[in-house]
Amino acid sequence: MHRTLTDVFRSRAGDDHVALRHGELAWSYREMIAAGAERAAFLLANRRAGPFHVGILLDNVPEFPLWFTGCILAGATMVGLNPTRRGADLARDITHTDCQFVISGEPYRAELAGLRDAIGEARVVDVDHAGQAALLAPFAGAPLPAVEVGPADIFALIFTSGSSGAPKACICSHGRILMLASLVSQFFGYGRDAVAYVPMPWFHNAAISMGWLPTVVGGGTTVIRKFTVSGFLPDVRRYGVTHFNYVGKPLAYLLTAPERPDDHDNTLRMVFGNEGAIADQERFAARFGCTVIDGYGSTEGGISIARAPDMPRGCLGVAQQPGVKVMNPETGEECARARLDADGRLLNANEAIGELVNTDGAQGFEGYWNNPEANHRRVHDGIFWTGDLAYRDEQGYFWFAGRDDDWLRVDGENIASAQIEQVLFRHPDIVLAGVYAVPDDVVGDRVMAALQLRPGARFDAVEFERFLAAQSDFGTKWMPAFVRVMAEIPVTATAKVLRRQLREQRWRTDDPLWWKPRMDEPYRRMGADDVAAYEARFAPGTPTRL
Repeated sequence: MHRTLTDVFRSRAGDDHVALRHGELAWSYREMIAAGAERAAFLLANRRAGPFHVGILLDNVPEFPLWFTGCILAGATMVGLNPTRRGADLARDITHTDCQFVISGEPYRAELAGLRDAIGEARVVDVDHAGQAALLAPFAGAPLPAVEVGPADIFALIFTSGSSGAPKACICSHGRILMLASLVSQFFGYGRDAVAYVPMPWFHNAAISMGWLPTVVGGGTTVIRKFTVSGFLPDVRRYGVTHFNYVGKPLAYLLTAPERPDDHDNTLRMVFGNEGAIADQERFAARFGCTVIDGYGSTEGGISIARAPDMPRGCLGVAQQPGVKVMNPETGEECARARLDADGRLLNANEAIGELVNTDGAQGFEGYWNNPEANHRRVHDGIFWTGDLAYRDEQGYFWFAGRDDDWLRVDGENIASAQIEQVLFRHPDIVLAGVYAVPDDVVGDRVMAALQLRPGARFDAVEFERFLAAQSDFGTKWMPAFVRVMAEIPVTATAKVLRRQLREQRWRTDDPLWWKPRMDEPYRRMGADDVAAYEARFAPGTPTRL
């Protein structure tokens, strides 16, 4: 019985099955483990006192899993560094997690050179430099390291997405991640014939724990690529991909590709992830002839929600722990059960929507590295607080309602942005949408929506309002007062909409804007004079004034 991921990788040292593919290149498990052993020997020979932390700042290239394998074999902790963070933010991530090494390459060479003083004693290993071969030459043919690794040892530090604040480095132990990878491998059928396509960023938990590691546990093949819409289906056919894991909005992007009669002609069996719109899930499954499962998950763990055979369309499922509840974070009381009408509209949002919690404590949550304040926010009074909004219906099914900073309060009613977005995604011209609160000139919030349209589509304000009004489950206070049409909505590296950035920009943008000066009026274009007039309505010195 394997106790750690190190045990799993050691067990593959003599396996000649293809483990990794990238472009025309391929590595067997034997070759991948041998390359990892060389890198492990280098790390062990050059480690210093203190936390054995190795940052990896790379795109989706083969050196990422090869150096990651080196960390696993050496008993080092891999720190996933987000390539979209630059300057002081990147330096902070490196020093905050006590990285002894930063494994990087040519795309980030100049950036790291400029941070030399800021990252202290962290040593940079440039995998694209001609000197890497000489660096590893003394360790050619190195045996598997004789290191002791236990289930409680830290396997990786994975940063949260940072969509709602500075990213936190989540502690992931060998035991917890091995258990997760094993469950995913078994549930989704990662057998010997599995070919997993892993184009999500490899510094993030989804690619690691839901893509690569379940494949290794099952002995299948992993394809490491960068996500592109045009390259997806050709790659699926080229490599015989059977499994694809996503996080955020990749399904929406993939559905923008021109539809072809032979889209069904592919090897895809299982597609799974989280935060995909229900309409996108259904359209993707029908178009490409595969099973699509969207579930709930977080890097932190702490809560388990599973699908049920007859659960309502669009819900998360049922809790696997008795302490999973929806609570009002202000009162500490459990929220009322949600009441839904025949169209699925939530009738008592104010009472039903709250924060998803586990009152039995932080089962599975292992804390954030060097961040006691964040640890206390996540776990206090014996309760694990996810930071996610949800509601629970009278049958016990849980429904996702967004993040804890995605609340809007419109005319005294609490609304979660995810509720509105799910309806917007039904519009055939909308590829991506972000809904967020902007200040109302009287009290509370108004609804603003940023829209990214499919190529060639034009925004028709009259048709847009008519479409939303015709949706039977669209709340009476959900109509956006402001609509911003963008060529490209800003997202995190894991394809989550950066609502915080949109909220800060509000109507201060050169993008086309439409607004309703009063909610009973039709949409009209919002120009600079309108912006000035609307902002003038706010009392000087109030926090809502820009």
